[in-house]
Amino acid sequence: MQDILTITLNPAVDLSTSAAAVAPGPKLRCDAPVFEPGGGGINVSRAIRNLGGQSRAFVATCGAMGAKLEALLAAENIPTITYPAPGETRQSVAVTDRQTGAQYRFVLPGPEWTTSNVADLLARIGSDLSGGYVVLSGSQPPGIPDGFATQLCEATAQSRLIVDTSGTALIHLATGASPAPYLLRMDSEEAEALAGRSLPDRRDSAAFAAQLVNKGAAQAVVIARGADGSVLAAPNGLWHACAADVPVRSKIGAGDSFVGGMVLALARGLSLPEALQRGAAAASAAVMTDGTQLCKRADADALVDRCTLTQLPA
Repeated sequence: MQDILTITLNPAVDLSTSAAAVAPGPKLRCDAPVFEPGGGGINVSRAIRNLGGQSRAFVATCGAMGAKLEALLAAENIPTITYPAPGETRQSVAVTDRQTGAQYRFVLPGPEWTTSNVADLLARIGSDLSGGYVVLSGSQPPGIPDGFATQLCEATAQSRLIVDTSGTALIHLATGASPAPYLLRMDSEEAEALAGRSLPDRRDSAAFAAQLVNKGAAQAVVIARGADGSVLAAPNGLWHACAADVPVRSKIGAGDSFVGGMVLALARGLSLPEALQRGAAAASAAVMTDGTQLCKRADADALVDRCTLTQLPA
C-alpha cells in the first residue's frame, strides 16, 4: 500500500454537549462534554483507520488546546506529524437542545498565518514525503492564500494530491491553475455555484466535472450528489456510484468518510472508478452512525456491491 499523508492546517478540539433547552438569558446547565479531534484531514485519517488502513496526519497545532488535540489523536492511534501553528489551536462547540433535537454549532476562526509561515510550512511538508497520496481537506485558516493547493502541488510533486476544499480556494482551483491536483472533490451545492446554474441530473454533474478537468482544475473531479451518490470525471470516462439505500442516522462525517474510503482504495492500487465506489460505500456507512461518528469497516465492506458503479455516456 502506498503512503497517505493528510494535512489539516485549521484543526479544532471539538466539544459536544447537550442541554435541556437552548435559550438566551439564563445559565444553561449542560451534560458532561465529549472531546474529539476535529478538522477535515484529521477526520479523513480517522476514517482510513476505521476502514482498516493507516495514514499519517500532518497537523498544525499550538498552545494548551493544541496539546489536547495531540493527546486526542494519540488516544485514537493516529500517527501524527505536528507543525507549530502561529497561534492557539481553536475549539469548536456543538450544543444539542434535548427538547427539540436541534443542534447549535459554534465554529471559531483559526490563527492568522503569514507569508513566511506558509513558505516554511511548504518546505516542511515536502520533506516529510516520499511519494504516495496527499490529502488536503477542510477549511484553511486566515492568511493561507487561495492558491495554496497549487503551491502544495509544487511542493509535493512526487505525490498525488487530493483536495476537498470550498470557498475562494475552490474557485481558484476551478479556473485551471497550474500545476493542478490529481483529484478535486466538491458537493453539488459548490458545483452549482461554480457552474452558475443548477445541475439537476447526475449526467449534468458529470458533464460539469468533465468541463473542470478540461480546464485543468484537476486530473479527475468528483462531485458528491448526496442521496444520488457521486459522479467522477476521469481520464477513462465519466462514472457514477450510487449511494446505498440505508437508514440515515446522521450525515455528519459522510464527506470525510468518502474521501478516506476513496484515497485508501487508490493507495491499495484500485482504479479511480473502483475507488469512487469504495468512497460511496464509506459515505453510506457513515450516515448509518450516530452523531459525529465516522464510517465502520464492516458496514462499508458490506455496502460496496450496493453502491452500483456505472459508466455514463460522454
